[in-house]
Order: sequence, then structure tokens, then C-alpha cells
Amino acid sequence: MKISTGIIRRVDELGRIVIPKEMRKALDIDQKDPIEISVEGSNIILHKYENRCVFCGAIKPSLRYNGKLMCSKCLKEINKINDEK
Repeated sequence: MKISTGIIRRVDELGRIVIPKEMRKALDIDQKDPIEISVEGSNIILHKYENRCVFCGAIKPSLRYNGKLMCSKCLKEINKINDEK
């Protein structure tokens, strides 16, 4: 969902932009919070980074395997697939 705010920011000499305080507050983004940057077509997408399962996107997965995070539900699915082989 795209909502236009009418707010325009310029990129400074170091390539930085400032996210308006009102937006940071509304999105619960505090100083030093990690922000994930991705590209979708010609759009730059910013969102507050949260640890997510690499497979389903569940927030705060409980397991780490080879540096990747996964939730217990996805682990069960993987084990189920492996058991069927």
C-alpha cells in the first residue's frame, strides 16, 4: 500500500536522507534501529529490520542453521519432506 505524504527530502553529500520524525514515530523506529534496504523495480524500499524466518518470513525465528534463521514450523516442514524421501 502506497501512501503519499507530500514530504520531499534531498540526498546529502554522503548519500543520506532523513526520515521525518513523525514517520519514525508512527513506524516505531528509534535511533540506532537497523533499517533494511531493498529494491523493487525502480523503488527503494526501507523497513525496520526484524529477524525473520528465511522461508516464511515469520518474525523472531528461534533457530539458526548455517547463518540463516528459521522458525520451528518451517523446520518441521523440512523434516517432514526429508522423512518422505
